[in-house]
Amino acid sequence: MVRKLLILALLAAVGAGGWYGWQSLPLPVTLAPATTGLAVEAVYATGSVEPVTIARVGPATRARVTAVLVEEGQRVTEGQPMAQLDNRETRARVEEAEARARYAAEDVARVRTLVSRDIAARATLDRAESEARAARAVADAILRRLDDFVVRAPAAGVVLRRDVEVGEIVDTPATLFWIGEPSPLRVSAEVDEEDIARVSPGQKVVLRADAFPGRVLTGTVATITPRGDTTRKAYRVRLALPLDTPLLIGMTVEANIVLRETPDAVLVSPDALRDGHVFVVEDGVLRRIPVRVGVQAPRSIEIREGLSAGTMVVVEPVSGLAAGQRVRIRS
Repeated sequence: MVRKLLILALLAAVGAGGWYGWQSLPLPVTLAPATTGLAVEAVYATGSVEPVTIARVGPATRARVTAVLVEEGQRVTEGQPMAQLDNRETRARVEEAEARARYAAEDVARVRTLVSRDIAARATLDRAESEARAARAVADAILRRLDDFVVRAPAAGVVLRRDVEVGEIVDTPATLFWIGEPSPLRVSAEVDEEDIARVSPGQKVVLRADAFPGRVLTGTVATITPRGDTTRKAYRVRLALPLDTPLLIGMTVEANIVLRETPDAVLVSPDALRDGHVFVVEDGVLRRIPVRVGVQAPRSIEIREGLSAGTMVVVEPVSGLAAGQRVRIRS
């Protein structure tokens, strides 16, 4: 019995020594160099392409469309009729008012003759003249109302879009046509209120559009709307586009407004960063280096202070690593 206990104690001692030896083995780590490359700090925004000169054209009254007088792509001049609305009821009122005005004018002529012959009093003539002026004013007002049934171009330009067909009933809020100049173009983008303080006119903008995959397009911050949208918590920013831009009116784009560009920035893998520091290995021992981080991208992170290019840093550090711990470099 005593012999069995001694054997068990010996096995336990051997097992404990093996466990301790395994625990004291240096942990394997993988190293990768800090590289140099371009780091771009930017503000993200989305927007749509539109002409610098553009206007919406709508009706001045509710009515049915009887004729569309222009087509998309056609150039129009200021005041040119673009659509005709049904004005039959108003035209009938004009004819009635004109008849009343003519009758009132004839009545004035008749009363004036009677006054000249001392058959009628002067007051009768004054009253007839007053009624004639009122009838004429009513007729002129209704006649001017006829012009509301003609949709005219508010300025010279090209018909960029037509959103009306003959027979439709349209009302004042509707937009029947878009007119403007197809060039130059701009992007109207929305920037979050948290970022707008860092945006200013003249900054470079990098654009991406689904219609041109893999192609980098550029622009420039032109203006910033002084008053933001309190509901969307955003500000409208106009981005100027070059004259040779391939973007088309109405396209949606993603914009990165460049705040800072560093062509020779120190970059490390995102896996190398842990709570504001990186690990390096010196003589088989871990050393912890605090760093100041700049731009963070999915594939690399800019190190602005604390690390130089070429330094070998630990990537994918396992949990529990600490400064002063012995490690071995994994091939």
